[in-house]
Amino acid sequence: MGKRRRDPVASNADRSTDLYEIADWEVRSRLDRFAHWLYHTGLWALRGLVILAAVGILVLQVAFGSLGALGVQPLFAGLAALSAVPALLLAAYIWYADVTTAEPLTLLVGTFLLGVLFAGFAGLLNVVLGGPVQAIGSGFGLFQPAGTFFFFFLVVGPVEESVKLLAVRLYAYRDDRFDAVIDGAVYGAAAGLGFATIENALYIVQNTDVVTGTLAAFDAGSDIAAVRALAGPGHVIYSAFAGYYLGLAKFNPEDAGPIVLKGLLIATVIHATYNSLSGVATGVLSLVFGVDQLVAFFAFVLVYDGVFGLLLLRKLDAYRQAYQTANAAPGETTDDPERTDFEP
Repeated sequence: MGKRRRDPVASNADRSTDLYEIADWEVRSRLDRFAHWLYHTGLWALRGLVILAAVGILVLQVAFGSLGALGVQPLFAGLAALSAVPALLLAAYIWYADVTTAEPLTLLVGTFLLGVLFAGFAGLLNVVLGGPVQAIGSGFGLFQPAGTFFFFFLVVGPVEESVKLLAVRLYAYRDDRFDAVIDGAVYGAAAGLGFATIENALYIVQNTDVVTGTLAAFDAGSDIAAVRALAGPGHVIYSAFAGYYLGLAKFNPEDAGPIVLKGLLIATVIHATYNSLSGVATGVLSLVFGVDQLVAFFAFVLVYDGVFGLLLLRKLDAYRQAYQTANAAPGETTDDPERTDFEP
């Protein structure tokens, strides 16, 4: 989308000329006010319906699905909370890396909660779209790995990254305190943390709901919690990338669409590639080095998330340096030999 163009009448007319409903427009008449009110009320109502739908899905999951076990067995809730700690620490570091004004707690918590709520949309869409995409992608069962590949790249990655970005777009993005490009990465990380938290809880419950006895449940739940603790930071990294580009789009509205799409593509590819490689890489590492599957998985995640985590931090560091340069007093140097490349 190009830059906003003006009608030739508006471009060439004298500034004192009234061009209302000729080449310009503003709210003047009662009908103007009604149209303006109706449009913005409709947008608020639509946002409200989206949130209500997400709440409805979450309530159904608690009442009739796996999440109901969190209330029956507090152990699962505790394990889910512990499994989210690594993702929380990464999100906190991204928040710390923001060199502009500190983001308000209300926006961070709100975005986190929307990330939790909107995970239900992803779960529903993954189920609805997953079957057909895997069937077609695998040639209706002829080559199942291809179906899984298409499922990750065409369903899981795009759907999950889109709903996390929606959690940012629906609330924090609209606030005036979202006042810098880097804020998008911070709120993207918060949405990713919310998504990872509820996803971890679901995985823990679903993989231990048939286990009887507290000790047996703790043993089984702790294993899956350890796996999810390793996987959780990935969600923060993916959505921080997408959120950064959402922030870039906010301050470059003439190209907002392509910018947002670029961020989603980056997040989707990193996410889907992780899903595609994690099982295979874990198996290969375990076989080659003769180590436990959990150890092999830890090694894979450490390398994979480490690479893309460093790329994210490089992007944030580039913003930090540009910010310091732009805000330096005349003649002031921004060199800081005490810092490393990735310190905020």
